[in-house]
Amino acid sequence: MLRRTLFALPMALALGTTASAESDKAPEDVLNELINKVDSKYLTQSEQNIMMMPDNPAYWTVDEGEELFSEPRGPKNASLETCDFGKGPGVLDGAYTEMPRFFADTGKVMDLETRLIHCMMTIQGFTKDDAPVKKRHGSGSDMMKLQTYIASKSNGQPWNPPMDHPLERAMRDAGKELFYRRAGSFDFSCKTCHGATGKRIRASVLPSVEFPEEWTKAISWPAYRVGHQNVRSSQHRVRGCYWQMRQGLVKPGSDASIALISFWTDAARGQPAILPDMKR
Repeated sequence: MLRRTLFALPMALALGTTASAESDKAPEDVLNELINKVDSKYLTQSEQNIMMMPDNPAYWTVDEGEELFSEPRGPKNASLETCDFGKGPGVLDGAYTEMPRFFADTGKVMDLETRLIHCMMTIQGFTKDDAPVKKRHGSGSDMMKLQTYIASKSNGQPWNPPMDHPLERAMRDAGKELFYRRAGSFDFSCKTCHGATGKRIRASVLPSVEFPEEWTKAISWPAYRVGHQNVRSSQHRVRGCYWQMRQGLVKPGSDASIALISFWTDAARGQPAILPDMKR
């Protein structure tokens, strides 16, 4: 809907009518405020990406996800409007930046992907082998469309994952251990690349977990990856990082993957999310 509004605005002005723009900040506005606040080579490294953000292809994914969210689907012919992402049934504003979190109905700490799968199976009646649930990666998947739409409703909101439940704190702490644990044939940990600002892999400047203004952009997924020509999720990024470290691959939706994401979001606490983002 945001992309359609932006396309409709010039026409409305040309016709002499009054058009109301979105009241929320655009993702590029959130990023530029961070750039103006701190000195960071990571935040400013891709002038081309910053220039392209107003035309981020992920906006199309958001629009498609919005339609899927309210469409009755699955064996139960139900929409996802009764799914509770932590702030009440159907409430999406600010929900994503308060995840992962504990859900009493499952007794588990869940991230957006696992919670979405749970709702698609329990509310809509899909099985784990049905394509809308099974296919999780790429802009063309229902899962990525829905995640991008839901996450976009938290753009500009501060990361604020709850830590009231013991399992939320346990997952965060387990994620920290995984983040700093060196392993694999290269003896790498996540900290190897993300322990200090200004580090590089070839031409790419890496974000530091110790620099919150950098880290919030690093973990702002879903994001359109220009090199992949697809929107990617946090779970996809976890998998990619472990592949790059030459460690054993993390199973998507596993406790280990959610623990890492719990630590990620806690490390960015208080910083505004950039959703959807655009990355190299």
